[in-house]
Amino acid sequence: MDLINSHKKIFFALLVFVLTACSVSYKFNASSIDYSKIKTIQIADFPNRASYVWGPMASTFNNKLKDMFADHTRLIQVKRNGDLKIEGEITQYSQRNKSVTNEGYSAQAELSMTVNVRFTNNVDHNQDFEQQFTATSTFETTQSLSSVQEELVSQMIDDITDQIFNATVANW
Repeated sequence: MDLINSHKKIFFALLVFVLTACSVSYKFNASSIDYSKIKTIQIADFPNRASYVWGPMASTFNNKLKDMFADHTRLIQVKRNGDLKIEGEITQYSQRNKSVTNEGYSAQAELSMTVNVRFTNNVDHNQDFEQQFTATSTFETTQSLSSVQEELVSQMIDDITDQIFNATVANW
């Protein structure tokens, strides 16, 4: 009986050791912001300066970008003098043929959207940058652009706002 109790004690001790020695700690808050130094963010509205314009694009982009920071950080959005500042413009929105059928007709078209971003970190100017972010979406030309445009532009905006978030505060 003592042998069984002894084995149970050893097993229990090993189990406790393994569980404490192999514990894994995850910290994921979607950003790596030092909130003791950075408390505010200023996000300017991005005008649409692309030669081809789809009406709702700029407002959809601006709302999504502001929502991204509101949903994934504790930063307070301010109109001016933010610790972080994001500004820029939508510089390109275009459609091009991506693939062609045997008969020489377009089979797929690709939408592309590019946004130019100027990021200023007023706490650490070594992190300042100006960069372009691009996203693309493809659709079958059997569909009209007007029937897929809202969904595809929304996907591209999601992609670009993710890229901007990661480049500015996620430090991936």
